[in-house]
Amino acid sequence: MSRTVGVEEEFLLVHRRRPRLVPDGDAVTARAQATDPDGQYEHELVRPQAEIGSAPTGSTDALRDDLHRLRGALVAAARERDARLVACGVSPVPGEATITDDERYQRMMRRFARLGREQLTCGMHVHVSIDSREEGIAVIDGLAPHLAVLRALTGNSPVHAGADTGHASWRTVLWGRWPSAGPTPAFGDPAGYDAVVEGLIATGAALDDGMLYFDARLSASYPTVEVRVGDVVAEVDDAVVVAALVRALVEHVARTGPPRAVRPEFLQAASWRAARFGMTDDLVDLTGDRPRLVPAWELVDRLVATVADALDAAGDADVVRDGLAALRLRGTGAQRQRAAFDAAGGGAAGVEAVLDVVTVA
Repeated sequence: MSRTVGVEEEFLLVHRRRPRLVPDGDAVTARAQATDPDGQYEHELVRPQAEIGSAPTGSTDALRDDLHRLRGALVAAARERDARLVACGVSPVPGEATITDDERYQRMMRRFARLGREQLTCGMHVHVSIDSREEGIAVIDGLAPHLAVLRALTGNSPVHAGADTGHASWRTVLWGRWPSAGPTPAFGDPAGYDAVVEGLIATGAALDDGMLYFDARLSASYPTVEVRVGDVVAEVDDAVVVAALVRALVEHVARTGPPRAVRPEFLQAASWRAARFGMTDDLVDLTGDRPRLVPAWELVDRLVATVADALDAAGDADVVRDGLAALRLRGTGAQRQRAAFDAAGGGAAGVEAVLDVVTVA
């Protein structure tokens, strides 16, 4: 039996006719939940944000159907509030969001101040089932050299607050300000992981284990490894491709045993380059004896070849290969956003053009 996979996606709410955020995440998620009681809909740290979570499944077809259903319920609920649902890693619209009225979120704001208020970011988190915490830590350690490639594929946040940031994933930059965020060197075993968690909480860098914003972590709620590097993507098919790749990577790493250690400086360099250039330039290959630059799509092809057996076993080989071919032809979210922004001449017109690209239908 193949491992189960599930996806969480975060979205922004933007007014349908004016470029401003709509702080109705609570109402929109509550309405979606009422119309679809079996779905998972949640508010988030900031009020113009809403989140969905798919059910764990062994089938990418079922995952695709679930994401379409969940997104559709949010879209309908957002329209009732005169808002559109927007799938991008940061807000193209200027403005600072208000914080959701939740005791834990308020404690976060008291501790982290402006850092927290500036976290108007939307990610895609992929959960893959594991058999034990021991397997989970081995998987997290083995995933580390490959996560920057996934960051580049999902880059979908080049335009922030009305301006082109020059990055494919500006969300990575903003999110990386959290003291508990980013790439992690090898933990070794559950005891090593737990020691890091305890230290971050003891020093105040995290309130609790829900604030462990590692690129890959053990889920605090489910028996899964949670990969958190991706910006939320506009197309469901792209989300499914990334989820299938993550599942295959988890299976491959679990089969092949302990990974070769990679220095944290190199992990950080690979992450930075993926966030900066996305799929438009070379990426950092960390699978050899030393880091080296490789054309982005060549590195993706190598990744697919590495996990080919796991893709075949899960029945996902065609889904991934066809999906990646379509993504390469269409362009990543960052490429499409930037093309729309530039074609409209930037500024307010550019923001409107970007919103049209990333609005969920």
